Amino acid sequence: MVQLRLPKDSVVKLGKTWPAPEGATNLRKFQIYRWDPDAGENPRVDTYFVDLDTCGPMVLDALIKIKNEIDPGLTFRRSCREGICGSCAMNIDGVNTLACTRGMDEINGTVKIYPLPHMPVVKDLVPDLTHFYAQHASIMPWLETKTSTPVKEWLQSIEDRKKLDGLYECVMCACCSTSCPSYWWNGDKYLGPAALLHAYRWIIDSRDEATGERLDQLEDPFKLYRCHTIMNCTKTCPKNLNPAKAIAQIKGMMVDRVI
Repeated sequence: MVQLRLPKDSVVKLGKTWPAPEGATNLRKFQIYRWDPDAGENPRVDTYFVDLDTCGPMVLDALIKIKNEIDPGLTFRRSCREGICGSCAMNIDGVNTLACTRGMDEINGTVKIYPLPHMPVVKDLVPDLTHFYAQHASIMPWLETKTSTPVKEWLQSIEDRKKLDGLYECVMCACCSTSCPSYWWNGDKYLGPAALLHAYRWIIDSRDEATGERLDQLEDPFKLYRCHTIMNCTKTCPKNLNPAKAIAQIKGMMVDRVI
């Protein structure tokens, strides 16, 4: 029988329990993943207590409060606080989501926060998205045209424009790709839900003139066909998009052009 063991330095240990705010009566417990590559120590989970009477309603509000008032070393990404930039993507209560749009009242009991799964960690809750962004760049996320550039804008009918709804809204947070088992095991070759959603967005854009080339680029055993329609991507998307449907549409186009 094959025995698999994690490296000793990857085992997550119980970390520090920080003291609760004095005099607070409405406390919420947080358990947060911590790892500093410069410390030379194993990852740990620290415990914090937040006074909800002096905190906003979202998980990101609590993280900011912890960093400002309890533990300034806690590291995470954030920017817009409106679910637009995708910066604060993390695993909260076992689900990949945005900390700025996840309400604490949606979570029962202790709030458990980890970085996005199966991604290299830069520090604490910050994943390394270098490979993720490179995959996005590989699908040529721009208009490819062969005709001369028009004097004004590229015209598009209302019907053609509507085809882009449910695609262009992606904020590149990586929640979908990091929830996909196929991406976990084949992320070096499989492009993943986010990149393929964007690929379909440009494939069906009526202004684009490189549909054939785009499909040729995806005609590969791994880039596209590692999707097994598990649907984790659609379930976890904080923008309520459907990457699995977009991938299925690309597969259908692949079939249509050979029959």
